[in-house]
Amino acid sequence: MRKALAILLVFILSGLGSAQALKGLKKRVAVIDFEDQAGYGHNIGRGLADMLVTRLVKAGKFIVVERGELQRVLEEQSLGMSGLVTPQSAAKVGQLLGVELLVTGSVSEFGEKNTKLGGAIGKLGFGGKVSKRKARAVVDIRLVNTSTGEIVMAEKAEGEASSTSLDRVRFSDIDFGNPTTWDRTILGKAAREAIDKCVDYIAAAMANIPWQGKIIKVNNDGTVYMKPGSEGGVQVGMEFAVYSKGEELIDPDTGLSLGSEEQLIGKIKVIQDVANGKAAKAVIVSGTGFNVGDMVRVK
Repeated sequence: MRKALAILLVFILSGLGSAQALKGLKKRVAVIDFEDQAGYGHNIGRGLADMLVTRLVKAGKFIVVERGELQRVLEEQSLGMSGLVTPQSAAKVGQLLGVELLVTGSVSEFGEKNTKLGGAIGKLGFGGKVSKRKARAVVDIRLVNTSTGEIVMAEKAEGEASSTSLDRVRFSDIDFGNPTTWDRTILGKAAREAIDKCVDYIAAAMANIPWQGKIIKVNNDGTVYMKPGSEGGVQVGMEFAVYSKGEELIDPDTGLSLGSEEQLIGKIKVIQDVANGKAAKAVIVSGTGFNVGDMVRVK
């Protein structure tokens, strides 16, 4: 009786450990340069997109596509780093990159306003004016599910900061390459608040999108290579289901993808982490007919 209970406990703990490990799987996201609808200039759309990429990487919850890889795919599709106005085009780029979520958006407000306040300055009471400066940054963010082309979330991320200082004290120089200096300006603080809200929106949207990997090579010895590896939270011993993708189903009214016919073809078990965590080697546990491009899922 005790032996049976011990075996049952081992199975329960093993299942809990496996479930907890699977929760650590990281989903992939890419960020397109924001459009500058505020008319501020200074490449503010790209600057805020870069800030968002940095914050997503530091969050440690996602695999963030490198800018060079994103640029390459956009150029191949004859698209720029910004201005992907349709969910279909954004979804296509996202699928080519292998990401679950693609982030687009625009900077609708960005800048400072000064208010003159009369009064004395200092203990000696010399007359003068003080400027109350207020900075505001607003990013309208759109999150596209690359599997369906659906905009799963559209939110306005707002950030504000204010300061009181003597006249002519302003922070007009923006240096995204020097975040320490930039973060001390009220514009930098307003931008940071808006970008942090964008990170929260992305985390919330990702929670409702299933994790997915992909078969990248099939060997004759009953093993396959998949992506990602440990970089995406995949660990040795994890088991995954593999699906083949059939014909895509397109809504005739909207032109959006409704998904595709899928067929469960088998299961694999990870036996080795490779390519510095970018991929993993797995053995086929069951099933046949595996091909490059097949989808890897938790179940």
